[in-house]
Amino acid sequence: MAMSSSLFAADMSDAAIADRITPVGQVYLDGEIDVNKAPTASADTGPRDGASVYQSFCFACHGTGAAGAPKKGDTAEWDARLAQGEDTLFDHAWNGFTGAKGMMPAKGTCMDCSEDEIKDAIAFLVAP
Repeated sequence: MAMSSSLFAADMSDAAIADRITPVGQVYLDGEIDVNKAPTASADTGPRDGASVYQSFCFACHGTGAAGAPKKGDTAEWDARLAQGEDTLFDHAWNGFTGAKGMMPAKGTCMDCSEDEIKDAIAFLVAP
């Protein structure tokens, strides 16, 4: 049986070997770390505005009309929805909704959005 020498041509330098065998995680014994220590807080940037939420989460559907989503600026589509009231519009955005024309995923897929951020995104979305 013939074998190609290229099968064994891996970099055998000390650095390459160390890189290949570097552990992917760490193991701690009980008591080695303080599990009660509060995690280091990351920089809080505060709530996102409606435009930021729209660009990050809503645009994929409401910018293209995907899944039957009414596009931003399409007053004919939004007028019928706005006629149902702001509470209904928020409920559909927050909890999700499936209707005759399509579906709205809960929170528009922004699982870490607050109620205020969703409301601001709705206000941005329905603004002419």
